[in-house]
Amino acid sequence: MLVHGMVTTNQSRSTATSLPKKVVLSLDVSNPFNLPPDDLTCVRNPHNTGLVSFSTMNFSEVFKQTNQLCRVSPDGKYLATCVQYRLVIRDVNTLQILQLYTCLDQVVHMEWSSDSLFILCAMYKRGLVQVWSLEQPDWHCKIDEGSIGLLSSRWSPDGRHILNTTEFHLRVTVWSLCNKSVSYIKYPKACQKGMDFSTDGRYMALAERRDCKDFISVFVCNDWHLLRHFETETQDLAGVEWSPNGCVLAVWDTCLEYKVLLYSLDGRLLSTYSAYEWSLGIKSIAWSPSSQFLAIGSYDEKVRILNHITWKKVVEFEHPATINNTKAVVYREVEKRPTIPSDDLSLQQISMGNSVFNSQSKYEICQLPVQVPTVQPDTDRANPKVGISSLAFSADNRYLATKNDNMPTCVWVWDMQRVGLQAVLEQASVVRCFVWDPRRPRLAMCTANNKLYMWSPAGCVSVRVPVEGCFQVLSLLWHCSGDSLILIGKDQLCLCYMETEQQS
Repeated sequence: MLVHGMVTTNQSRSTATSLPKKVVLSLDVSNPFNLPPDDLTCVRNPHNTGLVSFSTMNFSEVFKQTNQLCRVSPDGKYLATCVQYRLVIRDVNTLQILQLYTCLDQVVHMEWSSDSLFILCAMYKRGLVQVWSLEQPDWHCKIDEGSIGLLSSRWSPDGRHILNTTEFHLRVTVWSLCNKSVSYIKYPKACQKGMDFSTDGRYMALAERRDCKDFISVFVCNDWHLLRHFETETQDLAGVEWSPNGCVLAVWDTCLEYKVLLYSLDGRLLSTYSAYEWSLGIKSIAWSPSSQFLAIGSYDEKVRILNHITWKKVVEFEHPATINNTKAVVYREVEKRPTIPSDDLSLQQISMGNSVFNSQSKYEICQLPVQVPTVQPDTDRANPKVGISSLAFSADNRYLATKNDNMPTCVWVWDMQRVGLQAVLEQASVVRCFVWDPRRPRLAMCTANNKLYMWSPAGCVSVRVPVEGCFQVLSLLWHCSGDSLILIGKDQLCLCYMETEQQS
């Protein structure tokens, strides 16, 4: 059930040549009573009798960043970070600096082009966008929206056009880097997710508001001509999202009305789904990677799964305060803060936030039934902390991870093949972020402390990030290969490289 492992640290601060810090994890099934080391613990799923994952985690030194601006290029070769007004491009494997660019002001948004050849940096307060080239470092582009202002900026799928949304959503400006042409799209709607591109990059769906009515415009991205324009049966459209296969467009209404509409590419209404009326409705939506399922999270603390054939509900997942499902495993994080005599503390340890102050944690498998900690939401305030705010499918379509806002310390994992609850991870602190490995059924989580948490069908692991000083993980970002993970803090980041082997 538990692991034995090894932690080695390197005192060198040279980020270009120093060896990364290593944590070796291995599940020890033959001796389940071995106590884990301070830096990591792992608990195996008692229902899993298949293969066991063996992982080696290598942690890099920490690097500076601002506004959590850290992006991996789509080809997986480069890591871009922003530090105030500087854009730093590193090699993902060696972490050596390849390019350093200086922007006109502090960057608040950064995005790679689809071919990894360009990167844009947006400075919304000044209405500016700067574009940099990796192949030609001396080339650069500056887009100034002027007095109309700038609210958001993003690449088109071809990586040669930039779409800027002006303040007050007056228009969307399409800038071409090829021929310097400019096009305008009027009436974009201010909503949760008003613009979305199909996965193949051929079409763009844009939510519009005209004459107090909602419309959808579908554009062809290669020349930006209008393909379809139709009115939607919504009171106050909240978002649009293409299915991964690009055949269906999901449109959902305001949270005041539970309504999901499914449209074909030519604007035909395929189906309408509404679970209930006269109560707060939809809070989150997620497509499965295969486009076979549409998961809808709502304020009633339930997830409803629609199928792609009839667009009817096939299953409903509840998040009860008491778990008594015998087929589910409940992992609970247990923290223990070490007691250090005051005589053993030096002034240097206190000033540097040494690891002696860090709490140690481990996972325990709870006996059923389990009472899940809940938080009573303030219903008198807007956007109450209740309901399913986060949904994410694993890359193989097998698992669905959810988070209920009034159970903020728990992540629920559902088995889509068995159509039931697989596991519940109860953390000691509020879960800030969870993301699936893009290649394997492996879920990474963070809770704003110095630990990295991971779940797989084989079990759970808790790893203390072996870096100096105070480093709290606030968000996570997987590399496209699934072999490395970026741990992002308030003003620093750290890379975790993983090598996984399968043994029976």
